[in-house]
Amino acid sequence: MSYGTIASSLRRAHQDTVDVETTGLERLNWLAFFSIHSSLLKLRGEQPNGNQPLPNRNVVFVVDDDPGMLRSVARLLRQFGYDCVLFPSGEAFANHRDFEEAVCVLLDINLGDGSGIELRHRLKAAGNPVPVIYMTGNDSPAVRTAALQSGCLAYLTKPFSAKSLIEPLERASAA
Repeated sequence: MSYGTIASSLRRAHQDTVDVETTGLERLNWLAFFSIHSSLLKLRGEQPNGNQPLPNRNVVFVVDDDPGMLRSVARLLRQFGYDCVLFPSGEAFANHRDFEEAVCVLLDINLGDGSGIELRHRLKAAGNPVPVIYMTGNDSPAVRTAALQSGCLAYLTKPFSAKSLIEPLERASAA
């Protein structure tokens, strides 16, 4: 896609509110902006060139304080056709308000700034019915019981297989 095509797409998408010629940004910056812009529109269910909804929105919110785990899970989800929004902390996730596009939340239990199970309870108390899949590297009977009692689709122990993650996601997508 050429710079001119990107500029034209941006003008159409923003109803000429972005003046591409006078910003002074380099072409590479526009390519990066367009890529981010397209991803955000996709999350909202829009095409970059209009307001037509995308079919099959499959967005998974992933909450984990381990950057390596976030990257690995994001890569795995993309391989199976899911988009994802990554949250590096419980606080970042707790501050998020738009859960409409989420098929599911993949939630680490032991976050550096709190408990994933507690986050789940706060979601439920706020009336948010988004399904949750827990993951943990520190399995114990007490934690497993608390997670299952909070109402989750699955409880995964790290490291987990792609199949153990994708199967409950497919159930959530079908619901």
